[in-house]
Amino acid sequence: MGTQQLLLIVLGVIIVGIAVVVGINIFGTNADNANKDAVTQDCLRLAAAAQGFYRKPALLGGGGNSFNGCTLEDLGMAADGTNINGTYTVTPNDQECTIVGTSATVSGATVTVTVRPDGMDDPVFAGW
Repeated sequence: MGTQQLLLIVLGVIIVGIAVVVGINIFGTNADNANKDAVTQDCLRLAAAAQGFYRKPALLGGGGNSFNGCTLEDLGMAADGTNINGTYTVTPNDQECTIVGTSATVSGATVTVTVRPDGMDDPVFAGW
């Protein structure tokens, strides 16, 4: 082979290598964004369920116009608060309930949603 052909082969290998590295980085970023969206959706679903708990009479297993006593099980999630997307905690008091979702894939990343009887605050993202 001539020098020119060897140069073209080396150049082709370098370009393919760079393309593979860029593809892997883009895939990782998209996976993190998908997890962020999934944790946010889980928190919003739990927030909607918390509002239902607030409005449901105590005789029927609800809060009777209070978030007190609200648990993850009341909101339709397993008692350990985990799923494939992350880990969730609920902190209720009389007129407010805070739901925190911690990502399973992004270390230290959280989504916090605060629910009140009249609505909920926008999600607060930390560590993303």
